[in-house]
Amino acid sequence: MNRFNGKIVPVILSGGSGTRLWPLSRAHYPKQLQSLHSELSLLQETASRLTDNNFTQPLIICNQEHRFIVAEHLREIGIKPKAIILEPIGRNTAPAAAVASIVIAKRDPDAIILLMPSDHVISDIITFKTAIKTALPAAIDGSFVTFGIKPTKAETGYGYIKKSAITPQQNGCFKIDAFVEKPNISDAKAFIDDGNYYWNSGIFLFSASKLITELEKLSPTIIKTCDMAVSKAKLDLDFHRLDEETFAACPAISIDYAVMEKSKDVVVVPVDMGWNDIGSWDALWQLLDKDHNGNVISGDVILRNTKNSLIRSENKLVTAVGIENIIVIATDDAILVSSRGTAQDVSLIVDDIKSANRSEHLSHSKIYRPWGWFQTLENRDQFQLKMINLNPNSKISLQRHKHRAEHWVVVAGTATVTRGDEIIQLKQNESTYIPIGMAHRLENKTGKTLEIIEVQSGDYLGEDDIERFDDEYGRHK
Repeated sequence: MNRFNGKIVPVILSGGSGTRLWPLSRAHYPKQLQSLHSELSLLQETASRLTDNNFTQPLIICNQEHRFIVAEHLREIGIKPKAIILEPIGRNTAPAAAVASIVIAKRDPDAIILLMPSDHVISDIITFKTAIKTALPAAIDGSFVTFGIKPTKAETGYGYIKKSAITPQQNGCFKIDAFVEKPNISDAKAFIDDGNYYWNSGIFLFSASKLITELEKLSPTIIKTCDMAVSKAKLDLDFHRLDEETFAACPAISIDYAVMEKSKDVVVVPVDMGWNDIGSWDALWQLLDKDHNGNVISGDVILRNTKNSLIRSENKLVTAVGIENIIVIATDDAILVSSRGTAQDVSLIVDDIKSANRSEHLSHSKIYRPWGWFQTLENRDQFQLKMINLNPNSKISLQRHKHRAEHWVVVAGTATVTRGDEIIQLKQNESTYIPIGMAHRLENKTGKTLEIIEVQSGDYLGEDDIERFDDEYGRHK
């Protein structure tokens, strides 16, 4: 008998490779960390939905490369997570769900988990919470509950769930006839006409112990490797770092394939809650408010005779004349131009970028660090110009470089600088020089942001030319 304690544990999956919304989304800064739908990032929106007394603090599972950004996004909205678990390598949703269930079951075997992606939009939160209440008795009784989205059109970019007869003693829940892969357009239209098909939201409600038991029967390798990866995990500051070698041996498979399509205890709750997974730029165009010409505009944009298009500029003027049904996304280092009808194929361009051994799929010119960010303004042979933004009461590691010297000019704020054996303070318009091989540190001891212009010069300017002696964020060389 399940002894549910009354509070659901939200488990938020914050992985992703950042391909479908390129060039805004990158591998090192994917779409859940972007503000696309409101002033909050998608991760912040997801975490903010579940802050009432029916839920515990969330458990986050994310890529280790994103750990400090994820922690900062949660801190900004006043949410202290139950834990942030770091995946050393992406292994899809089944291992992530297994890890979460193992960790949570150690504290409470009867805990009920709400597993959900971090990058979806849900506009009707009241209806969403009502659906969770409908699903809860079934989850307590040992069912896996998925949430089927009432389709609004024949969509080929989503998987579908076909519901069956209503489940006895589980009001509002339906048995499932089939999980269906992303269909072609004719099948999608047939699904809409049928009336028993729903979009697969990828959101699930279940007990932690039930998932562990089911994986032991259906996918024992997953639960075995995940259990070992958790037992060998190390605490790194506020993060739980899974054992890399063990977790890498776990099969990469979705929870749909590993459990939901095989288990006999799966039901669906149909719901119409304004859900969108923003799987393409066209999906974002459909979601956002439009002007009288059907355009979605963001940033410095001037249009003439342009209709039904999404034009977004991050830092420069973008103009368009006489176009229709077009996507234009301009960042400081890349521009995407696509028809809305082919926006699903943006990931193919990202594959081409990878094949060309370029770096634009990985990161923007602005790189986020636990202490703030830096942005490359100019990059030439043996010379590089950067803007450094250091958060209040933060500092970079004590470090040195073998191949480059650095000149620092304070633009705003007050800098405390370690140069070898001396410590100096620099105010606005003051500067200093760091020779090759000198140990140094930049620190902001004030409550205001510190802005620095850094000029690097040397025969090698890569970010891997760094030797750390002391780092409060636990980073190695």
